[in-house]
Amino acid sequence: MEFLYEYGLFVAKAVTIVLAFIVIVSTIVSVASKQKHGKGQLEITSISDQLKDVTHYAKHVILDKTALKKLAKEQKKEAKLKNKEKSQEETKSRLFVIDFKGSMDAAEVEHLREEITAILCVAEKGDEVLLRLESGGGVVHGYGLAASQLQRVKNKGLKLTIAVDKVAASGGYMMACVGDKLIASQFAYIGSIGVLAQLPNFNKVLKKNDIEFEQHTAGEYKRTLTIFGENNDEGRAKFKQEIEEIHTLFKAFVHSQRPDMDIDKVATGEYWPAIKAQTLGLVDEILTSDDYILSHYPEREIFSVKYTIKKNVAEKLGMSAASVIERFLMKSWSKARHWF
Repeated sequence: MEFLYEYGLFVAKAVTIVLAFIVIVSTIVSVASKQKHGKGQLEITSISDQLKDVTHYAKHVILDKTALKKLAKEQKKEAKLKNKEKSQEETKSRLFVIDFKGSMDAAEVEHLREEITAILCVAEKGDEVLLRLESGGGVVHGYGLAASQLQRVKNKGLKLTIAVDKVAASGGYMMACVGDKLIASQFAYIGSIGVLAQLPNFNKVLKKNDIEFEQHTAGEYKRTLTIFGENNDEGRAKFKQEIEEIHTLFKAFVHSQRPDMDIDKVATGEYWPAIKAQTLGLVDEILTSDDYILSHYPEREIFSVKYTIKKNVAEKLGMSAASVIERFLMKSWSKARHWF
């Protein structure tokens, strides 16, 4: 018993230290966030050049001396041919590749809008945008804005292809369905066209400890459910109604983007591996983003477009702590939903 007592005391101290660390880091981030941020930086790199370098290196490692000499002669001929056809080379269509790895609050949409704006400023007819998407969803307004950013590409008359290598669920699928073409690796998780809202209620704990909680609102439904107050059936009914309304809008949006799909059959909140999702009309083709990029090389010029903002030490610490917490929450949620 003494061992259990000491062990429990040790665990309590450890938890207290961790919570204290999170509070300190959050405070530092809060102060840092009030400071002026430097402007972000747009990074455009040639994926075509990277693939060319990889090919060149692999050949020099694998081929023998005779094959290398033959290769050198062929490369010289290609170089001369390229110089003669330089004007044609410049008219190559381009594939712009952007990445979106979405968090629950969809904060990455701020980078996405900058990347898309940059592409739209230089893109020409025949160019294409490939979005490599990874997201399990999150807040409605954040992912709604992200989907609207993708719509800008289509409004410009450019082809938009969405590639899902791991997961595009809920808000992630709201983004994915905007694409003219949606590809996914065979075991990527697709779907979860539903709405989730949950919150704890500590009212009984407060009452047990003789703690009163007051909340005053103006407007009948300013607050339907509360964390600390006593909830009632009327508030629960209104809260449920609001969720159903959002779900209806979600379904309508997905159906407008993929009209041939049986929306009532797939909008149940379920999710499927892409190989199954394809049979339901959620995915167009089973293909990884890597294979899609390679299928356009070397016929097209391929560029990666990325918008980044430099962070100071305090912000990096805060982001790291937030990332750990979010990964823990997502892992817990995943286990509860039987993900693997």
